[in-house]
Amino acid sequence: MAVDKVVMAEKGRGRIEGKVAIVTGTTSGIGEAIALRFAEERAKVVMTGIEPEIGEANARVINSAGGEATYINVDSLDRDGIRQMVRTVKEKYGRIDILVNNAGYHIGRHFHESNPDDFWAMINIHGLAHCYTMWEVLPIMKTQRSGSVINLGSKASVRPGDFEPFYCFAKAGINMLTKALNIEYGPYGIRLNVLCPGATLSRMTIRDDTEDGFAPGFAALARDFIPLRRHGIPREQADAALWLASDESSYVAGLSLHVDGGIVV
Repeated sequence: MAVDKVVMAEKGRGRIEGKVAIVTGTTSGIGEAIALRFAEERAKVVMTGIEPEIGEANARVINSAGGEATYINVDSLDRDGIRQMVRTVKEKYGRIDILVNNAGYHIGRHFHESNPDDFWAMINIHGLAHCYTMWEVLPIMKTQRSGSVINLGSKASVRPGDFEPFYCFAKAGINMLTKALNIEYGPYGIRLNVLCPGATLSRMTIRDDTEDGFAPGFAALARDFIPLRRHGIPREQADAALWLASDESSYVAGLSLHVDGGIVV
């Protein structure tokens, strides 16, 4: 993560100024970029993850550049840890305005190479972990009668891909769960949306154990199936998350926002 003080002080327009935001999975890639983008727009950002050296360094960079960030080391599948994390944020700030459920990973195997452990790993991190944070945060937002929740889906939420049957299953599930929760929480001024990244350069897609340096099939996406003929970068996903978090999308709820270069598979 690299931040210039001028960027933090001048480029941000304060679109979520003063808002308290929790972002999970912030030690690399899209989550890291979202935390930075929110800080640029003067939110009070609480970052979570399971790599404390990286997470704490990221928070220091933001704070030294004039933003406000705190890193809390917690596994998104540790329900007690998540409960304590949310309690700590509420005690410190008195409210929670934005929740971004970004923590996740990918298992790239064909169906007959997979096993039940692979299945539950995908369901847990891309489904149950999101529920753990929402179970704690949504009651706070309900009392406030306001809030924005952004769950990370994927192009795999609606378009199946090779090497990822259980990932597709889990991402499709969080897509529909998010839409369903709007029925329950929308009357309290809470908006829940799904950000669905396409082929984005990140630690999960850049590999050092393959011939082309990417996850299987990743290079071919940009060459053959993305009209813009390139992969996305985390900052582009962060810009979309910012829009969903801000009042600029105040009448947007239950949306699956695809930021994928127009991918056709």
